[in-house]
Amino acid sequence: MMANLRGMLTLDELDEQVRAGAIDTVLVQFTDPYGRFMGKRFDAEFFVADVARHGTHACDYLLTVDMEMEPVPGYTFSNWERGYGDVHLIPDLATLRVAAWLERTALVICDVHNEKQQQPVAVAPRTLLRRQIEAAAALGYGAMAASELEYFIFNNSYKAADAQHYIGLEPAGWYIEDYHMLQGSRTEAFNGAVRRYLKASGIPVENSKGEWGRGQHELNVHYADVLAMADRHAIYKQCLKEVADQQGISVTFMAKFAPNTAGSSSHIHLSLWAQDGEGNARNAFAGDESLGPIRCSPIFRWFLGGWLAHVPELMVFYAPTINSYKRYQAGSWAPTRIAWSHDNRTAGFRVVGNGSALRIESRIPGADCNPYLAYTAALAAGLDGIRNQIEPPALFEGDVYQAQTLPHVPHTLREATELFAQSAFVRSALGDDVVDHYAHFYRTEQAAFDAAVTDWERKRYFERV
Repeated sequence: MMANLRGMLTLDELDEQVRAGAIDTVLVQFTDPYGRFMGKRFDAEFFVADVARHGTHACDYLLTVDMEMEPVPGYTFSNWERGYGDVHLIPDLATLRVAAWLERTALVICDVHNEKQQQPVAVAPRTLLRRQIEAAAALGYGAMAASELEYFIFNNSYKAADAQHYIGLEPAGWYIEDYHMLQGSRTEAFNGAVRRYLKASGIPVENSKGEWGRGQHELNVHYADVLAMADRHAIYKQCLKEVADQQGISVTFMAKFAPNTAGSSSHIHLSLWAQDGEGNARNAFAGDESLGPIRCSPIFRWFLGGWLAHVPELMVFYAPTINSYKRYQAGSWAPTRIAWSHDNRTAGFRVVGNGSALRIESRIPGADCNPYLAYTAALAAGLDGIRNQIEPPALFEGDVYQAQTLPHVPHTLREATELFAQSAFVRSALGDDVVDHYAHFYRTEQAAFDAAVTDWERKRYFERV
């Protein structure tokens, strides 16, 4: 399927474009734990002749630095004592594509391997997702997925926004524009451009629309197998940021930009697929059982049960920053409680579609999530549900925000990190090395916030204490 998409390249096709002068640069990259692309820009001829087959190297500290790129002590994987060596980046040529928004440029996403043993690095986000895909395959399933990302557009450039300390920015829209065609037209110079760029870069786009905040939008791309979707999700964010930068504006994928406006989510849709007796792929969630208004299989029921059951322990992979937890407010379109329903946007899990289109939509992840980690969490939890036949709670009908007896999502990054670190299930599913690495990662983020003096504190206490 990927090879037929406009913008996707085989190595031979890249070579032809390089020889014709159409491409002269290849971005070789992977995501760090925050979901940011790290890597190198290669001369395209050198990439074709050497890097495509042999890979390249990067400093292993990239999987341990903080948001400001400062080395953080306390990691086992990489530290000063080990000398901060290299990891080996192995290009996944199935991801090779034109980066249409950049001049004469292609890109490829890499898997991260240990330099000495030449084995996948366990703590690398793409490795984590690959392992859950392998776990699903061992049970006879593949996973299909889709991400729905929301973002705010501002008329200020990134540089200007920084100079203003991100205060008093001008939203691209001046009233709530959910589904508004007129207000959407005012940002079409940006949204139209990124729709076209993504489509020309092997990421088929379905639509874009105004959202519930001033200057807030959503752009949806077509579903794919879960690894391809995580790749698309990461490229999508990079594309939008770089096009905004080119146009002298800015976008943010913060989960909650301001207290008086909607948050930005990354709803993720997921279904499992298997081969039928004739070798054709079928949706393993479809079936003849009744679960409320849903016609489904036991696999659907157990996957849903596991996904719901393990939300608190895996919350850090859906909500990875201090800011993430500001989004979970009643009446804000973000879920606050762990429940499932049928086509109900107040629930954390919304079941949509039927038959071959039956799928589970989790509304819990924010737009700030790392897609590889979010999908890792979803698969690990759902597969545990299948293995242990975990039944979901009863379908909820009505306003979930008012259901005080339902379990609440973790309230803070600190709470979620401790649940993650102490979970026997998470350690079994991901491994102690991974859990310890990411627990340290999130605790480091929490410690940075705890040490910060915020504008809220200055405004509240400067004169009054």
